Amino acid sequence: MHFITFSRLLGTNGEEIAKKVAARLGYRLVDTEDIDNKARELGFLDSVDEMDEKAPSFLKRVFSNRPNINLARLNSIIDELGKEGDAVFIGRGGHILLKNYGCALHVRVVASRKTRIRNLVERGYEEKNAEQAIERSDYDRGGFMQFAFGVDWNDSKLYDLVLNVDKVGIDSAAETVVSLAQSGDINSCSLQSLEVLGNQAIASRAEAAIMEAGLSYGVNTTIFVSVEEPGNVKLSGFVYNDEAKASAEEAVKGVKGVEGIENEIRVIQEGYT
Repeated sequence: MHFITFSRLLGTNGEEIAKKVAARLGYRLVDTEDIDNKARELGFLDSVDEMDEKAPSFLKRVFSNRPNINLARLNSIIDELGKEGDAVFIGRGGHILLKNYGCALHVRVVASRKTRIRNLVERGYEEKNAEQAIERSDYDRGGFMQFAFGVDWNDSKLYDLVLNVDKVGIDSAAETVVSLAQSGDINSCSLQSLEVLGNQAIASRAEAAIMEAGLSYGVNTTIFVSVEEPGNVKLSGFVYNDEAKASAEEAVKGVKGVEGIENEIRVIQEGYT
């Protein structure tokens, strides 16, 4: 089983290529609708809607912890969908979130501005509106990747395959990806890898809950979350009093998938350095 992630510029027909690849391989297609459905199931739809592949405003980043909460929840959603195996992911930073898995093939779809405008016009855009849509999309998606993962989404080193579709049609592009996926150069995912994804999903939800409770980082407060066995969360770090330690555990208790908590958070005196 494998994961294939697609990062695409607007107007490159990247989604159509991804759909053909998924159909050809018999894989699940994980697109915006699937991510929204999983977010709704986990109670995170508002968080996903707030992000929508755009970086948060400067004021939100400075004065609110909400962007980091939303990002942790998005991580959890991608991991939850990934643990089911054999999937093609479109957007949402899938190539970064799944970058450490040898069974993942990361594809970038690009084209010249002229080709992108032409493709959008063929889909019903006025030429001026197509140009504006491309500029806005590039700005929003690039900003999201920089905020969420600290990377330049145009960096070719982030991808295993970069497809320039100026001269390549949708069918040929899809076959190129399918051929590489079936070549044997891409490893299959082990059951252990899928279990790790499930554990990471729980850990991300727990981190979001702790942040939402205002307990992640601060003066004399640093809490770490790890999940080494399914459902069992380990809390470590330090807080300034017993109440904060208990609050962290209480926040994690309500997280979906948590079955047990090992609370190893240390309590230190306020003002201790």
